[in-house]
Order: sequence, then structure tokens, then C-alpha cells
Amino acid sequence: MGEQLSQALEPLAAWFRSIGVPEPIVHWGHPVMMGIVIIVLGSFVAYMGWRSRLTKDGEVAAKSRASHRQLAPLMYLFIALGYTGGVLSLVMQHKPIFESPHFWTGSFAVILLGINALIALTGFGGNKKEFFRTAHAYLGSTIMILLVVHIVLGLKLGLSI
Repeated sequence: MGEQLSQALEPLAAWFRSIGVPEPIVHWGHPVMMGIVIIVLGSFVAYMGWRSRLTKDGEVAAKSRASHRQLAPLMYLFIALGYTGGVLSLVMQHKPIFESPHFWTGSFAVILLGINALIALTGFGGNKKEFFRTAHAYLGSTIMILLVVHIVLGLKLGLSI
């Protein structure tokens, strides 16, 4: 399956190779950009989400919730795009895709982020709003922990290639 995916992406990878993307960009572009997304944007989104839940100040809660709602979809978009960029980077470097724990933690994170987005998009379950809001908060925190593990595995992968 991984070989089939690599073969399917090879024409695109070959095109990027043909335009002369420098090797350091191919090798470290994904980790640097995604590190920024996860550490800076992800931390802020998580902080704003929890701040909106924990503060007693209604105005602060509303502003925090608005920031969370505005930036969380961008974080999800950037992570999904970065995920595809990471897979393409592996193909460009002629490395196997499915053998990396980094690939699997990234895949799991994208799936969990999608589930968390669906929880929010459904209005937190209608009549079970508090349950789903709590599930959303704890799932989001779990995803952030998973993304820290993902970063560590990515550094290990990057240094081994």
C-alpha cells in the first residue's frame, strides 16, 4: 500500500525535483513549518480554548472563544496541508512512507483533529452540549500531546535521513 502511494505521488515529486527545490528545503522545510504551526499556533489555539472554559470573566471568555473559533480551523488546514507536504517530502527523498512512526502519529492527529472539528461543527451535540464541549476540550489537549510526540518522532526521522 505504501509503495502504491509512493508510485502515485512520484510524478508530482519528480516535478518538484525537476524545478530544483534545494535539498535542505526538501529535507527540513516540512519540519520547520509544521513545528511553527504546532508550537506557536497550536499552543495558542489550545490556550484560548481552555481560557474560554476556565475564566470567570464573561468578556475574556467570549474573546478567547472567538479567537479559538477563528484560529482552530486555520490550524487544522495548515496541519492537513503540512501532512500532505510531509508525505510528498518522503517520496521526494525516496523514503518509505508507512514505515515511519512519524507518519502514523501524523495520520492519527489529522483524523483526531477532524473528529474534534466535527464535534464543534455540530454545535457540540445539541442537548448534550456540556458533555461534547468537555470531550472537545480533552480530545484537543490529547491531540496537542500527540503532536508533541509527533515532533519528537519527526526530529528523529529527519536526523536519520
